[in-house]
Amino acid sequence: MEKIKLMAHLVAGYPTEEIALTAAKALVEGGADILEIQLPFSDPSADGPAIQTACTAVLSHGYSTARGLNFIASVHKEFPNIPIYLMSYGSLVYTPGVESFCKKAADAGVSGMIIPDLPFDFDEGLTAACKVNGMHNIPVAAPSMSEERIKKMSKAGFPYIYAALRTGITGSDTTIDNATLEFLNKVSAGGSKIYGGFGISNGNQSAALASSVEAVVAGSVFVRIITEHKDDKMVLFDAVKAKAAEITHIA
Repeated sequence: MEKIKLMAHLVAGYPTEEIALTAAKALVEGGADILEIQLPFSDPSADGPAIQTACTAVLSHGYSTARGLNFIASVHKEFPNIPIYLMSYGSLVYTPGVESFCKKAADAGVSGMIIPDLPFDFDEGLTAACKVNGMHNIPVAAPSMSEERIKKMSKAGFPYIYAALRTGITGSDTTIDNATLEFLNKVSAGGSKIYGGFGISNGNQSAALASSVEAVVAGSVFVRIITEHKDDKMVLFDAVKAKAAEITHIA
């Protein structure tokens, strides 16, 4: 059976750091190649109900960016060979200073930054700060972008681009059709490797994307499983592992 690469999304500290680390272990055992760890944010622009609710729950306990970075460091220590991408929003990066934040992220073991609301060509110095600290800035492309802007991004020299497979927010199922594949071809036209996400929850979607992306990205599906089984770590571990395996192993 063929395997497709998976970038699996977690919310740092949700519902607790202990359970989040259990979920990270399950994802890796289930076949995740990259962990995308989100620093909780109070006013997200791209997150659907599952992830937004998780972020709200973590923030209600006074969770801080510093604790989130410490959690990332603990995951990196557990899985030193699994790349970790930090996902969050611009104000968390910009407020303490982009260069300072990127250094702290790199020190915690982060390999790449995904900040959806910082445009690739007006990123407040994020790409440069990532390079200085040995990380990648991974900009986000969306189908709602103009042809001209997609072309400009594709030729900007980014090693990786995160392609949102549809407009709107994460979480609901996405149908992979010809328009989706055409969009991915445009985004990858300049040679960037593509991570394709938004609404990925099963192996059929992964199979449809396999020839067009470096990896599929799945998040809300795992957050929903964590929410459902947060009171039983053994069941949670098995369910998260099984879902990761289902998404990554394609016929």
